[in-house]
Amino acid sequence: MKKLFFTFIFLFIISCSDIEFVYKENKNLVNPLFEKTEVATSGYSINFMNSYLPMLFGSNKEDRFNLQINIDQNKTKRAVETNQVTSNLRYELKFNYTLILNEKNCVTFEEELLSYFSIIPKSSGYNFGTDTSLEKKYELAITENLNRFMSIILSEDINSCS
Repeated sequence: MKKLFFTFIFLFIISCSDIEFVYKENKNLVNPLFEKTEVATSGYSINFMNSYLPMLFGSNKEDRFNLQINIDQNKTKRAVETNQVTSNLRYELKFNYTLILNEKNCVTFEEELLSYFSIIPKSSGYNFGTDTSLEKKYELAITENLNRFMSIILSEDINSCS
């Protein structure tokens, strides 16, 4: 019985010898700009952006990079009723990212990313539901755009000038 037990343990250990862990290389898990970047925003001001950026980039401890984010907004009336009331608005947010390496004072990355969303206003006056929905759509557009930026940054060489 002991021989059978040890044989089973031996076979089990041998069979597990080729297992590779998913997080063996943590290169995709680390934000290369975290606590190394001074972030400045300009253009259209979005309140949620100012609270989300510190969570994504942390506090600037190393002062290695400067990230400038310029936001432009374009509102388009997609559907107008016969009484000239807008029944569908399309928002286009243009994020221009410029990453500067401080030690060489050069641009290492520059990109323009677009985010879109539409909203259907429910009232011509103040409408809490429409305003709350608009804020949520801004939040989703910002987080989606910044996450796309971070996924692009992971595949770029940000430590050399272009």
